[in-house]
Amino acid sequence: MTSGFTWGAATASYQVEGAVSADGRGPSIWDTFAHTPGKIADGTNGDVADEHHQRFGEDIRMLAELGLNAYRFSIAWPRIVPSGSGAANAAGLDFYRRLAEACLENGVTPYATLYHWDLPQPLEDAGGWLNRDTAERFRDYAVLAHDGLSDVVKHWMTLNEPWCSAFLGYGNGEHAPGRTEGADALKAVHHLLLGHGLTLDAIRSEGSSYGIALNPAPIHAATDSPADRDAARRIDGLRNRMFLEPLLSGRYPADVLEDTGMTSWFAAQEADLPLIAAPLDFIGVNYYCPTTVAAPDGPISSPVASTQPGSENVVAVDTGLPRTQMGWPIQATGLRDILVTINKLAPELPLYVTENGAAYPDSVTADGAIEDDDRLDYIKQHIAVCEDLVAEGFPLKGYFVWSLMDNYEWSWGYSRRFGIVYVDYATQARTVKKSGRWLKDHLSRQPAG
Repeated sequence: MTSGFTWGAATASYQVEGAVSADGRGPSIWDTFAHTPGKIADGTNGDVADEHHQRFGEDIRMLAELGLNAYRFSIAWPRIVPSGSGAANAAGLDFYRRLAEACLENGVTPYATLYHWDLPQPLEDAGGWLNRDTAERFRDYAVLAHDGLSDVVKHWMTLNEPWCSAFLGYGNGEHAPGRTEGADALKAVHHLLLGHGLTLDAIRSEGSSYGIALNPAPIHAATDSPADRDAARRIDGLRNRMFLEPLLSGRYPADVLEDTGMTSWFAAQEADLPLIAAPLDFIGVNYYCPTTVAAPDGPISSPVASTQPGSENVVAVDTGLPRTQMGWPIQATGLRDILVTINKLAPELPLYVTENGAAYPDSVTADGAIEDDDRLDYIKQHIAVCEDLVAEGFPLKGYFVWSLMDNYEWSWGYSRRFGIVYVDYATQARTVKKSGRWLKDHLSRQPAG
């Protein structure tokens, strides 16, 4: 790997911080959702999580000792603006300043994500991301965060995985706020992207870089039949083109709007597209797995709560690939495929892998070690893809493993572990897993710089 490549680990505020009412932090949609019976697989919540709010110094030193040179964290909107709108909460800004300063003191570059799903609850009560006003409130909050931290944070991402915010939050209800709004979930897509555009327009300044983190995925047709190819077109449109085309080409895919019956609504939003398509300094790609789909076999059933409005009956197909504990098929070549796809749309645009990792049911040996060979193999395979691309001259600038440590895995609670560092939730003790030890050794052999 060439010198200057960014090697990092990532976390997200609600998943690791805990301290949900400390220093004036307000409630988020995840606080509400996680405390709603039946929403979380193990019945837990993020009230304590990894106590990163108190232990960030220890965690950043641990990250640096692993040989990583960057930390991607997210800023909790309700820590900065507890009610979603209004003045900045000084104590909230101070926490992230201390976190960023701790990074810099340890030779770690901070990368901040402004929105990783923790919308202030009062804004959801007013309509959430289905309400255009939320995009403007996001800009206002982002300006406060950026103004307060831009001297110590030089790399910014506006949104993390707006597909999840829109389609898991407002489509099938699997994530907070748990709503099932059918095709109206596409309104959330637009308002999220509008918030991104408004924010870039307001905060961009010399000496910093600005991007967005998406979770695109290769979508394959199960067979070459016209019906299966059309199924793949539909899901590729919702998962990938609905985000890449407005961001990089200034338009929404007409076929997706037609499939979902949203053509007229989006036509009325066309004036927003120049803002959404403002130049990016980079795109972050969160990659976990590909998806293979087929047309429904048999009669079309009535539409149900779905992440696939207009295409609810398209089915995912098991192709026999090995899977992680999440049930996600493992195919490292899919990372190359999706990076190349984006590169063809924007050949000069730098790309980062901003999340990549795997959940497995870790066990602790008698001597206290965690021998997570499956996770290690997954990370090895995907890093090899990155290293091959860089050797070919591809504009890939960094790789962030997901995640630095085990954490609160959204609607799965604490029942899924992604970390290269094991967290004993009873004691909050951290133990580097075999995958983390391998990564440290691998990075020790990289060129300096």
